[in-house]
Amino acid sequence: MRITAFCLFLLLLLIPSIAAADSADGCLDLYFIDVEGGAATLIVTAAGESVLIDSGYPDNQGRDLDRIIHVAKDVAGLEQIDHAVVSHWHLDHYGNHAALAAKFGVGTFWDRGIPDTLAEDPSYQDRIANYRAASQNASKALHAGDLLPLKSGKTPLTVRVLTSGRDVVTGEGDANPFTDRHAAQPDDPTDNSASLSLLYSFGNFRFLTCGDLTWNTEAKLVTPRNAVGKVDLFMVTHHGLPVSNNPALVLAIDPVVTVMCNGPKKGGAEQTIKTLREVKSLKDQFQLHRNVDLEASLQTPVEFIANSEETADCKGQWVLAKVAADGSSYTVQIGSEGKKHAYESRSR
Repeated sequence: MRITAFCLFLLLLLIPSIAAADSADGCLDLYFIDVEGGAATLIVTAAGESVLIDSGYPDNQGRDLDRIIHVAKDVAGLEQIDHAVVSHWHLDHYGNHAALAAKFGVGTFWDRGIPDTLAEDPSYQDRIANYRAASQNASKALHAGDLLPLKSGKTPLTVRVLTSGRDVVTGEGDANPFTDRHAAQPDDPTDNSASLSLLYSFGNFRFLTCGDLTWNTEAKLVTPRNAVGKVDLFMVTHHGLPVSNNPALVLAIDPVVTVMCNGPKKGGAEQTIKTLREVKSLKDQFQLHRNVDLEASLQTPVEFIANSEETADCKGQWVLAKVAADGSSYTVQIGSEGKKHAYESRSR
């Protein structure tokens, strides 16, 4: 009886360790959360660290905040957000950072630096006060060339800042054969052009997200040399609006898969989709929403659209990209029950 009791005691000690080992698959998970034309991208690393880039709109009865917490807690199994990044200072990108810190918890806040004023937002002072309070005035600024300090395991993981505050990593990479596709646009004085751009590298897999970076700053990043290189997965910039997604960048990075975080009436522009269709290596385009004002033939096929309804009836379905533990391949699916579309990462 003593031996049996001792064995049972040992088994009870081991059960939590076994459960913990089973819960970690060593993959890199990227959740594209539907915030109705804003942005919220949750990354969970192989080491279990979480990064949330942007947080959608506030208000709307807590719609976007609830969707983010649902994916983080109920789908990804997180207890808090370790790193919360603001790509730039527009409400649809940092609107829920303060509320998220209060309701779910945030470890470290990252941004491009906090400007004193924002000409395009008359309510900026009140909104930034909430962010300062949530971050305890201790957010950390990321600059072009910096690395986000994340744990890296057996498969190397790096997150490099390529643009920040209109500063751009330059002088790197091969000559861009699509340089002549850049036609300079009028200068963009808004904070969009100052967005953070982050390049995730996990083994052979590479993912690029550029916030709402606009046309001329995109060109600075890839002309005359392509400082990004080619990527596997690209989050289409600025919700798919045509003031961004310069062909000189999109064609140079040559993505295999794209995800567009658009809304039913925001983004998903015909011009942007036409540019994506020029990409030589592109296999599939995913959209968080159907553009209700654009005919079906001009959009991605319906099986690659997460939400087809107008905002009032939208279920808020998300898109998941799951990268294998060694970074050699990845799948993309819509929601937990969606078909898994499989892809090989590029050889480096």
